[in-house]
Amino acid sequence: MNKIRPDSSSALEGALRDGMSLMVGGFGLCGVPENLLRRIVASGVKDLVLLSNNMGTEDAGAGVLLKTGQVRKVIASFAGGNKLFERLVLDGVVEWEMVPQGTFFERIRAGGAGIAGFYTPSGATTAIASGREIRDFDGRPHLFEPALRADVALIKAFRGDPLGNLVYRKTARNGNPVMATAADLVIAEVEEIVGPGDLDPDQVHTPGIYVDRIVRGERYDKPVEFKTCQSRHDSSRQDAFSASLSGSPG
Repeated sequence: MNKIRPDSSSALEGALRDGMSLMVGGFGLCGVPENLLRRIVASGVKDLVLLSNNMGTEDAGAGVLLKTGQVRKVIASFAGGNKLFERLVLDGVVEWEMVPQGTFFERIRAGGAGIAGFYTPSGATTAIASGREIRDFDGRPHLFEPALRADVALIKAFRGDPLGNLVYRKTARNGNPVMATAADLVIAEVEEIVGPGDLDPDQVHTPGIYVDRIVRGERYDKPVEFKTCQSRHDSSRQDAFSASLSGSPG
């Protein structure tokens, strides 16, 4: 069965509706389905429940859907790096369900495995556990976390074949494989499409059985995040720190 779609628009055909839940692969700006996200922005679909490790930046990653006001709720682990996301949450425009990163991906894994949920000690003694189910295991409180699934998952791989078998490249692998197991419709964006049988079966990370559609991305910007704590030209504090390490007078 050939699952290749000719472009990002056709890959999303019939998949979008207002109020749907949408998983987006990626870690920061690495391993993000850039082209599919551009087409969702252009579609104007709204009231999305967006599940992603983090919200990228205002202009890249999953954050592009926040900038256009298309998101109602976010389930994610990390807010840093996107000031717009922070502002929307504080202003009550977007609801944020903050989930520890390990718990977030385990909830998705459970959703893909058909498991209702699991117990974890993470967060069990914090305010996040208020009003929720807690059980003791070996004298330690554990919080029940329900599985996560989505209507559609957009994932990004390096290489794929017409059957939907996928190979990821280095850290771009991140959360993409587990998301591919936990959605009703899985659309994979790849940089290269090879022929049937060209992928070594032992090197396939996501078997094609999980993938419904595959498309070769039209254009990649591949932005990189930079975290700056002080001006590059203001080195006085760094010089003092270096001097203290060397034993030189500060």
